[in-house]
This record gives sequence, structure tokens and C-alpha cells, in this order.
Amino acid sequence: MARRLKKTRLSKAELTLTPMIDTALTLLIIFMITAPMMRNAIKVTLPDGSAKEAGNIKQELIVYIDSKGKMFFNDIAVTMDTLVPAIKKMVGRNKQQTVFVRADKSVQYGNVIKIVDHIKVVGGVDYVALATQSPARA
Repeated sequence: MARRLKKTRLSKAELTLTPMIDTALTLLIIFMITAPMMRNAIKVTLPDGSAKEAGNIKQELIVYIDSKGKMFFNDIAVTMDTLVPAIKKMVGRNKQQTVFVRADKSVQYGNVIKIVDHIKVVGGVDYVALATQSPARA
């Protein structure tokens, strides 16, 4: 008896993309929700002021000083020694940019001025702005 060889069809392996797309979109939504919250992770209570900030200036370079005196540049912890190199790295040579200083109202005035003086010597920094909070209107 002769055996007949059966030709078996090779089935093509299928890869379903639906679970991977669902996971990617879920992660995208999570990052979109949490990204703005991460921006407000540094708690700074600004002093009251009635002057209006220029609305057309993009706030890209921000130095935060919290109530404990810790300093952050664009949400990255820095010291007085590492602040100037970090700003130089972010400022383009041809661009004149504004650096915003957001200092907690409990920080001593002398410390804020010392930081502003360090920022002013950086090439490419056109202006150093001190941020304030508009007083609550009753």
C-alpha cells in the first residue's frame, strides 16, 4: 500500500494589532493627563503684585525658588554653580531671551537678587523677570 502524502497548507501567522494600538492609545491618554500636573510639582507661593506680565512672551526659561531655598531650572534641581551653565545650554547664541524667576514669597530678598545677578551675566539673556501673583479680588 502506498501512502499518499498529504499536502498541508501552511497557515499564515496573523498578528492582531488591536491590543497593541489600544495599549498605545491608553498610554498616550495617561501621559496627556499627567504632563500638565508634573509642571506644577514645584510648590511656590508667589508674592502679590498688581503689574501685568507681558502675555506675548513665551515662558520657556523659568527659575523656581521654593520656600526651602531649593532652586529649579525648568523643573530640574540646580545649585548656584550649575544654574549659569544650564541657562547657557538652553539659550541660543543669536537669541535674546527672557528668564523668569518664580521665587516663593518666604525666600529672602537678598538671595533672589543674588540669583538674578548670576542670571544677568549669561550671554543671550535679554531680560530677567520676577514673577508675581495677581491679588485675589473680592
